[in-house]
Amino acid sequence: MAAEPHRSDEPPASILVIDDEPGVREGCRRVLTAEGYATDTTESALQALEWLPQKDYDLVLVDLKMPGMDGLEFLAAAQELGTETVFVVITAYATLSMAVDATKRGAYDFVAKPFTPDELLSVTRKALERARLVRERNRLWEERERRLLELATEKGRLRSIVEAMTDGVIVTNRDAQVVLYNAAALAMIGCQEPGPARHIRDSLPLPDLVRLIEEATAGTEVARLTREIRVGSEPHQVVMASVSPVTDPEGSCLGAVTVLSDVSELKKVELVKAQFVNMVAHELRAPLAAIDSNLMVILDGYAPDPSKQRELLERSHARLRALLDMVNDLLAISRMEARAAVRTIRSLDVAEIASEVCSLMEPLAAQRGIPPTLDLPPEPVQMDADHQEISALLSNLISNAIKYNRPGGRVTVSLRVQDQRLCIEVSDTGVGISEEAQQRIFDEFFREKTEATKLVTGTGLGLSIVKRIVDGYHGQITVRSQLGQGSTFTVHLPLAQSTGGHH
Repeated sequence: MAAEPHRSDEPPASILVIDDEPGVREGCRRVLTAEGYATDTTESALQALEWLPQKDYDLVLVDLKMPGMDGLEFLAAAQELGTETVFVVITAYATLSMAVDATKRGAYDFVAKPFTPDELLSVTRKALERARLVRERNRLWEERERRLLELATEKGRLRSIVEAMTDGVIVTNRDAQVVLYNAAALAMIGCQEPGPARHIRDSLPLPDLVRLIEEATAGTEVARLTREIRVGSEPHQVVMASVSPVTDPEGSCLGAVTVLSDVSELKKVELVKAQFVNMVAHELRAPLAAIDSNLMVILDGYAPDPSKQRELLERSHARLRALLDMVNDLLAISRMEARAAVRTIRSLDVAEIASEVCSLMEPLAAQRGIPPTLDLPPEPVQMDADHQEISALLSNLISNAIKYNRPGGRVTVSLRVQDQRLCIEVSDTGVGISEEAQQRIFDEFFREKTEATKLVTGTGLGLSIVKRIVDGYHGQITVRSQLGQGSTFTVHLPLAQSTGGHH
């Protein structure tokens, strides 16, 4: 059998021949070297074991019968080294039992003595092809393990990124099963962790969201669908869901990626704006129409009597005062929202401010026949605060107590100091507040609509201003009330403020 010359563009295969017969060693070396293989020889199996880890041979030809360590013992020891080397046995005793023992110890093939150069080269080529396949198999295995590790790392990185997102993310496959999600998504839609291999109809509690995902994945012409999804009982509890189908190069749908953005706060702002517009339309239209009507009566000469004219002008003036109060409340809210108000913190006598406010309320109190009663301690009540804010707090509480009272009722304003905290209590014998309304009275623009309050003008901003002022001093405000039996507002404020000076 003719020998095929070794290709010059490939590194020569490395071969080790182990045999205690010098003639066999030299003959093998000459034949293999002539073929272009890098060939080493040794008569000692022990020495060969030292060379194996160092030179990484492709093929080892080993004689079975040698003094010291024989071939079978060598094969067993070589296997423990874990090399990619292929082993071929050289023997003069080629029996079936020998072949089985050699194979068990890792031998690939054997060549029987005496052998011709062609027989040696034939076995060598098969063994080297085996060595090449073993190395290629191991390389592919290592590549596979590396790719799996990279994939696991990439999936972990993707999971970390998705979990870190404030927007909710839900990924579904072609069978409409949830395969990836983050905690933000579960929190937004109020969902427990979806189980494996469950259809979105069984794992997502929002039918509108399920229909949106199914609609987006039903046809490949859809690039993205975006829709508002209601997620709670309140009108403003809404998420913006954006569903993008994922397709393969042939256009088949592989699933969808859904991104959820919580727009509840924006919706709440929209609702508040709508309430504001409705409030302004109502609160401005009625007094302005009344003022316009009164002025037209005077201008058209329907009220020639000066006393009648004065009465109409006084009514118009009262309406204008109510409008100015509303504008002032809106400006106060605006300043608080923009945090543009300048607070001048200094030591104040709150009892003196309470007396000033009650004096300012005398016209309203006289009109309603409800003079406020002051219950003040004998000594000054000193507190570090802004004069304008404390005055606004007391003004809103006392004016509400007068306006929402019955004619001839009582209003009591009391101050006391307890545990380094100032307690302000404003009580009345008025119409009272329902338990349901007590949960919302500090919301902006909220006013309880009852038969007893329908004629009382107001913006619904006074108590929200009071609440903001109290919160600004890290205080507390509570209310006790029953319908038809009056209300009591209690404010607790710390006497000393660490923020002193101008802010």
